[in-house]
Amino acid sequence: MASTLTAQAAVSCESLAALKLPATTIQLAQTVAAGAFTPPAGPATLYKTLPPFCRVTGSIRPTADSDIRFEVWMPETGWNGRFQGVGNGGFAGALSLGSMAIPVVRGYATATTDTGHSGNDASWAVGHPEKVIDYGYRAVHEMTVTAKAVITAFYGSAPKRSYFSSCSNGGRQALMEAQRYPADYDGIVAGAPANDFTHIAAGFAWNQLALLNDPASYIPAAKMAAVEKAALAACDARDGLADGLIDNPHQCRFDPGTLLCSGAESDGCLTAPQVATLRKIYSGPKTAQGKAIFPGFVPGGESGGGGWPGWITGMAPEKSAQFFFFTQMFGNMVVEDPAWNYKSFKMETDLPRLEKKLNGVLNATDVNLTPFVARGGKLIVYHGWCDAALTALNTIDYYRRTAAKVGSKRASSSLRLYLVPGMQHCSGGAGTDEFWGLHGAPSDAQHDLTKAVEAWVEEGRAPAEIIASKITGGKVLRTRPLCPYPQVAHYKGAGSIDDAASFACAALR
Repeated sequence: MASTLTAQAAVSCESLAALKLPATTIQLAQTVAAGAFTPPAGPATLYKTLPPFCRVTGSIRPTADSDIRFEVWMPETGWNGRFQGVGNGGFAGALSLGSMAIPVVRGYATATTDTGHSGNDASWAVGHPEKVIDYGYRAVHEMTVTAKAVITAFYGSAPKRSYFSSCSNGGRQALMEAQRYPADYDGIVAGAPANDFTHIAAGFAWNQLALLNDPASYIPAAKMAAVEKAALAACDARDGLADGLIDNPHQCRFDPGTLLCSGAESDGCLTAPQVATLRKIYSGPKTAQGKAIFPGFVPGGESGGGGWPGWITGMAPEKSAQFFFFTQMFGNMVVEDPAWNYKSFKMETDLPRLEKKLNGVLNATDVNLTPFVARGGKLIVYHGWCDAALTALNTIDYYRRTAAKVGSKRASSSLRLYLVPGMQHCSGGAGTDEFWGLHGAPSDAQHDLTKAVEAWVEEGRAPAEIIASKITGGKVLRTRPLCPYPQVAHYKGAGSIDDAASFACAALR
């Protein structure tokens, strides 16, 4: 078993500077003393608990226009025989060094990549189609292959098991690995995956045009608290428990019209144009004939800095994250004109342009995971119901279609989806959002998705419920079970509503 290994280096870290790998230049091979790593930017506190490790940096150039920077970190002693790849959010453009610290502390060898460019916008894409491919799927695969070779050279043996875990664009990268390169990883955890990138962009465009085309339609961030309060009033107790969460927004039939101002406009009500805008965002983008293009967002997580004010409405017009991603993607990756004006976007003509240019490069929507599951691969997907960046409804749709494609038997033995009531994008929100064995939470297969996928791959123990926590200031405020879809957590009728033991996973009632 990989978990019983306590491997040590077979060669010196510094000797890896001379390692020859295809299309790869090793730039640094250096032993880092315990707690001595200093990141190029940001606080160093996170890295103070690191054990001594071997740090290898370099660049991979699979094409003449590629420059895929990577880092591999390997514990000097106590390697657990596993490799964990980590992903990137947004448009990437930087090494995810912060995501490497915990795997190394836990004994993994780990690796990251900037996906072939620098900077967190998409300006690098203009005139560089190979860099778009690197970002889309090639860089993570190249990083994975190179990292395994470096690990093998350092320890004298290849990783026994390989895992990948990331969220958002990193969740898209995770699904892309399962779809395109099924042999890269044995177990994958994909959080809030931005897998249907082109339709996500179309949805962002729909929302922003609904908010911005007419100044009267814009909904200020100050009104979001009233919207969420009304949504909770309409739907919180539908599951039989008033706990500040809409446990299953599928059941919610919230009508924004109930907030229509009856007198003077205030932060506690919506004007008629604002009601129409909110209905559009909930419904999702549609064609001129009313055909649905992509799922909308669900009621229940509209307030808070990580919710709609940050992602959808913005704290001011044209200041939301959705506006940024939509305009960056279309302006730089599709029309390749940084001066492109978003107001010219037309769904009927521009969505086909998006699809033609980027579908085969950025979208991780292939439901045929048969090659991945046939070799024993295990995939766990999770998504917060209150995610204001990426609607959980799209993830549900992808999971359903994938399970149908691979067949019920293989799906039950290889795929799991966990929906997290109240959680925002990857973390945060009113719900439980800690299921990684961090901040004092237990680190085992029932509380930690990384441990859960390991136990599934290595011991054949399929995950059932995952116990998630809400931790603030080091104090556990609430625990709840996350149930494998389509089950949901039901209150047993007795016990604290803040204790997972008071709930049981069962079919939706």
